[in-house]
Amino acid sequence: MEVKVGIQHITRELTVETDDTATQVIEAFQKAIAEDGLLTLTDTKGGSTLIRAASVAYLDLGKEQPRRVGFGDI
Repeated sequence: MEVKVGIQHITRELTVETDDTATQVIEAFQKAIAEDGLLTLTDTKGGSTLIRAASVAYLDLGKEQPRRVGFGDI
């Protein structure tokens, strides 16, 4: 799933491709906001992106879809 993160006072958004579900991302964000901590997103290759939750302007959650196989959608 693609997650786009808008950060306050920055014109470009951050895009992370993750295997997490929308529910997992929302729960992680709510927990980070409640604790005034960091939102941690793990990408599909195992890397982590840490974002200070208080500076997040918005989260745009893409459609959840299974991993594609082959040369594209037919």
